[in-house]
Amino acid sequence: MSGHSKFANIKHKKEKNDAAKGKIFTKIGRELAVAVKEGGGPDPANNSRLRDVIAKAKANNMPNDNIDRSIKKAAGDADASNYEHVTYEGYGPNGTAIIVEALTDNKNRTASNVRNAFTKGSGNVGTPGCVSFMFDKKGQIIVDKEECDLDADELMMTALDAGAEDFVEEEDSFEILTDPDEFSDIRLALEEAGIPMVSAEVTMIPQTYVELTDEKDIKNIQKTLDLLEDDDDVQEIYHNWDE
Repeated sequence: MSGHSKFANIKHKKEKNDAAKGKIFTKIGRELAVAVKEGGGPDPANNSRLRDVIAKAKANNMPNDNIDRSIKKAAGDADASNYEHVTYEGYGPNGTAIIVEALTDNKNRTASNVRNAFTKGSGNVGTPGCVSFMFDKKGQIIVDKEECDLDADELMMTALDAGAEDFVEEEDSFEILTDPDEFSDIRLALEEAGIPMVSAEVTMIPQTYVELTDEKDIKNIQKTLDLLEDDDDVQEIYHNWDE
């Protein structure tokens, strides 16, 4: 994993996202609504999925009022938009692999926008499964070294005792990997142990990375990723470009 610091990407993304807080909150609001409907109601104590999305919301500095409002709205509105999960897979420049996860109330609109983002970056949408085999689905928790009182060994033992599969020390952060099915319980155990988390999510981790050296390729993949990020329906983008 070395050389692919997720923490550096998070810091870069957060700086970029500060300018687009409203858009981030819209996307997380949608996730909260789906978690309430699909995870078992508005009480996070009885809904681990909702607990995880609330943790994600807080990591993105979403105000508690916004979080509560999204949960209440989803719980009280039987006619709230019924969002569907849709996943697209495809290729960017030079065979880079891209996976797009969306929550949408209009699959035609989302499919058209995603296809457009790939096309504008000289890529193309493929068939389901065409690139996902190149990724591992894992729970991933990132801890900022500066914010954590424990040293590497203590944190590693805490994480492994909680059931984590792997622990990686980076230059300025720690990365904890879990089985996706165990992620919620492990995240909660670390939260209860007072471990501060920069991010905690189930994600797709590339098995190998593709380096782009051609300026045009770099511009094209950036164009695709920017267009996808700007789309309110798109919740997550995973890729194996070595940025």
